[in-house]
Amino acid sequence: MKILVYGINYAPELTGIGKYTAEMAETLGASGHEVRVLCAPPYYPQWHVAKGFSGYRYATEHRNRVRVWRAPLWVPSRPKGARRIAHLASFAISSMPVLLRHALWRPDVVMCIAPSLLNAPSALLVARLTGAHAWLHVQDYEVDAAFSLGMLKGSVLKKAALALERLLLTRFDSVSTISAKMLEHALRKGVDSRKVVRFSNWADTGSIFPLKRTSRLRESLKIPETATVVLYSGNMGAKQGLDVLATAAVKRSSRSDLVFVFCGNGPAREEMTALCGSLPTCRFIDLQPVEQLNELLNLADIHVLPQRADAADLVMPSKLTGMFASGRAVIAMANPDTELYDAVSPRGVVVPPGEPDLLAAAIDRLASEAEERARLGTAGREFAQTELSRDAVLREFERVLCERCQAGGARVAASKARHPDF
Repeated sequence: MKILVYGINYAPELTGIGKYTAEMAETLGASGHEVRVLCAPPYYPQWHVAKGFSGYRYATEHRNRVRVWRAPLWVPSRPKGARRIAHLASFAISSMPVLLRHALWRPDVVMCIAPSLLNAPSALLVARLTGAHAWLHVQDYEVDAAFSLGMLKGSVLKKAALALERLLLTRFDSVSTISAKMLEHALRKGVDSRKVVRFSNWADTGSIFPLKRTSRLRESLKIPETATVVLYSGNMGAKQGLDVLATAAVKRSSRSDLVFVFCGNGPAREEMTALCGSLPTCRFIDLQPVEQLNELLNLADIHVLPQRADAADLVMPSKLTGMFASGRAVIAMANPDTELYDAVSPRGVVVPPGEPDLLAAAIDRLASEAEERARLGTAGREFAQTELSRDAVLREFERVLCERCQAGGARVAASKARHPDF
């Protein structure tokens, strides 16, 4: 099949949506499909365009059997409110001419990755012009999250944005998302149950695995062998609720046997550094290159996954898969009846969001119970291997993708027959 993937984030971004989109595209390419990707230059989570790329020029490249087109975009240093919308709109506008040119390629599938939903109208247009299967994959419900987290405000604006979102969601032939709760949310937004598909994020259990030795990063960060390492790794943004973890680090700053490591970049890093960066028990480091990812995840004795209560079930943190795959204990912030709670509670520790005292107490308990940490780490690793493995998830996705496109093959063939020279 000819598969056109359209989304703002892509490799070589090391975390978030770009990582999963790239691995999906490369796996489909390796399976014999012809895959093209239209995306922006890498900028996430640092929120500046990566060295060697330009935010002002169009470019093309080949990356692991995939032909990649990059369109310009504007990247604000503080992505909030109107600036974030302008950022997303800049890519939607600059990429539109390139997307329309790909209509001449006659794709069988046009897959739009959300965020950003601003790309959806163009994706739908090209799918309808070519008779391709229009597929929307939702990683985050960005409209709900923006209003819940206070990035956007106003009842009239919210009503209009939700109406537009519903209009777009219901026009796609297939709508996939990454968790059961998010699928239920799609149904509440009016998507036909016959269109919805669960397409979970995955763990690469081959390259992320428990080390039988101490991570080399411990020595480079000057962390004593006897200290228990509490690690957060990922984007530092509004959805994460990192202030709670920083507050817990301050509350336990007198414990020299606990070291908190914050790894990542994003708009909230400056605030986190101001809160606890000067403490001798805290370390701040940038995201590590992909070849160092397993060393980073094995640095943890305890992984912590903060999450704001008002983002529950609007996003499903992708970093959780790597935490489980590393075989280290996990503490997550989540309320009961959320997908994150259901995923972590059988094989980790869950505390309510926004409660630094309870988080600090959970860290104390696990720090003093090495056997419990080992038990939870083993349970998480087994879950990653049986439920979250990359091969299993992507093999099932490819099967569903082919099945749905074959079912719509008559419409595609009819369209191409009517416009043989398009």
